[in-house]
Amino acid sequence: MKLAILSCGPKSYSTMRLKEAALQRGHDVKVLNTLKFSIDLQRGVPDLYFRQKPLSHYDAVLPRIGASITYFGTAVVRQFQEMDVFCANTSHGISNSRDKLRSLQILSRHHIGIPRTTFVRDKQDVLPAIKRVGGAPVIIKLIEGTQGIGVLLAETETAAESIIELLQSQKQNVLIQKFVAESKGKDIRAFVVGDRVVAAMRRVAQGQEFRSNVHRGGVAEAVELSPEYIETAVRAAQILGLRVAGVDMLESKTGPQIMEVNSSPGLEGIETCTGLDVAGAVIDYIAAQVDFPEIDVRQRLTVSKGYGVSEIFIPEGSKFVGKSIKETNLREQDINILTLYRGAKSIPNPREDRILESNDKLLCFGKLESMRGMVPAKTRRRREPKISDLQTNVPEQKSDDNAKTKG
Repeated sequence: MKLAILSCGPKSYSTMRLKEAALQRGHDVKVLNTLKFSIDLQRGVPDLYFRQKPLSHYDAVLPRIGASITYFGTAVVRQFQEMDVFCANTSHGISNSRDKLRSLQILSRHHIGIPRTTFVRDKQDVLPAIKRVGGAPVIIKLIEGTQGIGVLLAETETAAESIIELLQSQKQNVLIQKFVAESKGKDIRAFVVGDRVVAAMRRVAQGQEFRSNVHRGGVAEAVELSPEYIETAVRAAQILGLRVAGVDMLESKTGPQIMEVNSSPGLEGIETCTGLDVAGAVIDYIAAQVDFPEIDVRQRLTVSKGYGVSEIFIPEGSKFVGKSIKETNLREQDINILTLYRGAKSIPNPREDRILESNDKLLCFGKLESMRGMVPAKTRRRREPKISDLQTNVPEQKSDDNAKTKG
């Protein structure tokens, strides 16, 4: 495999470890400065130049795009995608994760824990927003920020108002977020590669510092995650469209709550405290994808007119509740169920004897007109604008449906 690592920091720990891991496995690897690319566009021939010369062929790209170059960096990654080069993280996924508001907006419609968050612009909306998230103390965050920069704790409503007013006067967009008291000074970083967590650590703040980031002086310790935390981390990364991600979670009374998903997670802290070869896991995953790439169903399943992918909600009282998938006769209507979502659980390729329950969601491929007909009249009027042949960000996940131990 010929691999390009996009990085402006060739001497950084993470970049050097990824290059080292690739070389150890016999791959041809180059570190390319993201800012040295030129993007050439012409009909039918998307192309890239590097340092004024045509770029040679690469099998895969591993983006390490810093926050300060997000726009140009994601444009370069997008160009590689248009050239049919496998990208460990897509331009879309990087953009989703880089904007804290956008990432929480995407996650909020799924059954994944997130801290209560609000985003306001008008000064008159600040106090009501603080009360809606549970009152002071609250966390105030810049929408774009890394390594704990731009994250503030306001102990009182008056302090929160003053901080927000100051930040807004400097043309900064801020989020107001519920303070999860039981997790003060600590969080979980899960390193997701593909459909699994390859390493995890708990970061604990020191002294009076409430931010647990290692760059803020936090101390890291290896931790074994429960299935609930593993599933939450993997689903969050996949929903945002990331294959390699650092998922930061708070340990709340109600379970894991996603704080942030990082598309360029650092390796030094987690490799040091766990002793695991995280860089090697990333390289092995990329090599496997080059040999046997996944297909983006949103691009490949909509080639026939009238067919597409759509998400169908099964409300309470639906005629499908209590029936097995086989009894619904959906296949006879030219509808195939790709994945069943039940609460926080995802069941790809569900068996025909699986019984449907109220509030299930079905990710289906088939005739769009037939799928519209499945939606009850009242629900259809409310939801129909959302039904689309491309309306899903949730890739497939592993399930226990095919496990030998299951009936």
